[in-house]
Amino acid sequence: MRTRIDKRATNVSVLAAIGVRRDGQKVLLAIRNMGGESTAAWSSFLGDLDARGLGRPEFVIVDGAPGLEAALAQLWGEELPIQRCTVHKHRNLLAHAPKHLHEEIGADYRDMIYAETAQEVMKRRQAFLRKWRLRCRAVADSLEEAGDRLFTFTRLDPSQWKAARTTNAIEWLNEEFRRRIKTQTVLPSPETVPMLLWALLASGQIQMRKVDGWETLHQPLKPAILDAAA
Repeated sequence: MRTRIDKRATNVSVLAAIGVRRDGQKVLLAIRNMGGESTAAWSSFLGDLDARGLGRPEFVIVDGAPGLEAALAQLWGEELPIQRCTVHKHRNLLAHAPKHLHEEIGADYRDMIYAETAQEVMKRRQAFLRKWRLRCRAVADSLEEAGDRLFTFTRLDPSQWKAARTTNAIEWLNEEFRRRIKTQTVLPSPETVPMLLWALLASGQIQMRKVDGWETLHQPLKPAILDAAA
C-alpha cells in the first residue's frame, strides 16, 4: 500500500492472514505493517497469532514467499500441510520462458492443475516435467522448486480444490480494499492501512463469503503424496 512516511509517499508491505472456520466462513485473523516480508517479520506476525490462541492450522495456503514458509516451519514444524498458490507459480513459470512459449506452457500447466483426480494430476505433472526439461529446462526447474507443496490440495476432498489451490481470498480482499480507497492515492500513515480495513470489515462494507466445499471441511486430510515426479 502507498502511504506517507516522513512526508514522502512510500510503498509499504502489509502482512495479512485469513482463517477459515469449520463452517466455511472466512475471517481476517490479522493485518499488520511489519516493515517487510522477511522471516523475522513473518515469525513475529505468526507468533502473535499463536499467542492469541490460534493453534496449529490444519492446512495453510501461501503465495510462495520464502520468509513466510520458513516462519511457518519454525513455529509449527516441517510437516505442516502447506499449499503453494498455483496462480503465483504459473506466473513464475512464464517468467522463466521466452514469450512465444507462454501459451503452450499455460495450456499444459492448466491441464495439470485442473485435472479431475489426484492420480490424473500426478500423471500430468510427470508429463509436464518430461516435456519441459527438453523444451525449456528453466520452466521444469521452476515447477520442481515448489515440489509437492504445489499439489497439497489433492489431499483434500475435491469439492475444496477450487478454494485450496490459490491465495485468491487474500488477493480479493486486497482488491476490494483498494477499490474503496481509490480516491485516496496516498494514505496518511502505515498504521492507517490495518485500521481502515478492519473498519470496512466491521461495518459490513466488505463481506467475505464461505469457501467452496465447506461442507467437507470436517474430513481429515489424506496421507501426504510422494514426489513421484522427481
